[in-house]
Amino acid sequence: MKNQWFTISVYSENNVGLLNRISGIFLKRHINIESLNVSKSEIDEVSKFTIVVYTTEQWVHNIVGQIEKQIEVIKAFYHKDDETIYQESALFKIDSALLFDERQIQNIIKESNSQIVTVSREFFVLAKSGRRPEIDEMYEQLKPYGIMQFVRSGRISVTKDEMQISALLKELKV
Repeated sequence: MKNQWFTISVYSENNVGLLNRISGIFLKRHINIESLNVSKSEIDEVSKFTIVVYTTEQWVHNIVGQIEKQIEVIKAFYHKDDETIYQESALFKIDSALLFDERQIQNIIKESNSQIVTVSREFFVLAKSGRRPEIDEMYEQLKPYGIMQFVRSGRISVTKDEMQISALLKELKV
């Protein structure tokens, strides 16, 4: 089996220590978590972990099974990239002089559909949302000019198909 990108969605109660136990599952298998985001979900009092990994389908299937054994986990799913709609966000801090002196910087901003978040005498900050390759491309374009700081968020994702978690929770509450 070949490696590919998977997005794992974990619905759980919001309990202390769960993140540590989930990351331990990946550690034991020597699988790197490429992206991690934890937030409220569409269901009251239920958190959603969005975890991105690059591995085989067999490994991700096994990992999801182990995650579901955690007592606070309600349900976990995994999806291939073509089964989800996803985005990441990034911030780039750049020397302000470049904004006015380098015409190419203005072209990069325009062509990448990024936006200027703030401008000061010393620096300006660009925000870019999109898929990982789009952010990587912008990074490579800005790198020769000098990036003072760079940060990327974890992936946020929704599935193209309806998630069955809401129906499952209704059944559990009855």
